[in-house]
Amino acid sequence: MPFAFVDLDLFDANGIALKRRAGIKKVRIASKSIRCTFLLKRIFEMDEQYQGIMAFTAPEAVFLSQQGFDDLLIAYPVWHETHLSAVCEELKKGKKLVLMTDQPAHIKRIQGIAAQHNVEALVCLDVDMSSEYPGIYFGVYRSSVNNVEKATKYLKAIKKSSNVRLVGVMGYEAQIAGLGDNAPGKQVMNGVIKRLKKRSIVELANRRAAIVRLIQDKGIELDFVNGGGTGSLETTREEELVTEVTVGSGFYSPGLFDNYTQFHHAPAAAYAIEVVRRPRKDIYTCSGGGYVASGAVGKDKAPVPYLPKGVELTANEGAGEVQTPIVYKGSEKLKLGDPVFLRHSKAGELCERFNTLLLVSRGEIVERVPTYRGQGKCFL
Repeated sequence: MPFAFVDLDLFDANGIALKRRAGIKKVRIASKSIRCTFLLKRIFEMDEQYQGIMAFTAPEAVFLSQQGFDDLLIAYPVWHETHLSAVCEELKKGKKLVLMTDQPAHIKRIQGIAAQHNVEALVCLDVDMSSEYPGIYFGVYRSSVNNVEKATKYLKAIKKSSNVRLVGVMGYEAQIAGLGDNAPGKQVMNGVIKRLKKRSIVELANRRAAIVRLIQDKGIELDFVNGGGTGSLETTREEELVTEVTVGSGFYSPGLFDNYTQFHHAPAAAYAIEVVRRPRKDIYTCSGGGYVASGAVGKDKAPVPYLPKGVELTANEGAGEVQTPIVYKGSEKLKLGDPVFLRHSKAGELCERFNTLLLVSRGEIVERVPTYRGQGKCFL
């Protein structure tokens, strides 16, 4: 200890549930939420409905391409010449890697480097899917394209670029897919979020459809229209023009995904830390454990106590880098050397702290597989 593990029985059950929630749409896998090539391959072996990967950096996409994966959509813009050149080299091999863009400057940059490599670069238009209401910005700051007029300017840059081809549109509704609406003890805020989500969903579906139709009217044939995330499958799948949805976190189902009204997945991933001290009768101190999630600082980014039942973090120390004291009021007897299990607040970030994942089935360790980190990779 510490060690991280994935319960394959729960992981597979989540895969079945996610496929069902996606309806008839193709499902692209967000590799950021998995960060383990063995488990990515396992997902694609589950069902043919799982097709393609949404990578989070160009080096990751190139790495996965060289590991045998294909149909790789890079979720965020790439600017560095070395990274763009590496993508072009994979395109020369006949692989499909798609670059994310939303500004004419992105297109100009890609055009110059693609021309140097004598390849046709494939790009996707990232459509902003945030909503603005009086006094409230409901969403995240991603794309600059949030209406037909801005999309038209973008398409003019595409038309001028002989080495760039637009093949896809993506719109990630983060405030629907990644924001829980059933947090314990926050009834008023939950109600506000539910109302905002309901209003935003209609607005965003119209925005995405308008931009896709604009592109089609320009005679551009798209390979895909991507939307959604684990938290918004039920609504995104209903949009006629959306051809695929993206999922990732639902396979591990981390702590933040406990707080949704519409769905619940099984906690398939967790980590164990070792009890090394007992400073008081009801306090046990464990070694390490402070794996806190990214994003705005708050209690929801802290690890979630999991097993044994009755484990709580202390208010003063929380989960620490070198030690994590826990208050334990459960029925089992804890002793020095015993494990205490926690769940990460987010999904793939857990893998940045461990070289291997222990794979468990029916309560037994059946295999050890490397994470990205275990393969010597750190992409951000």
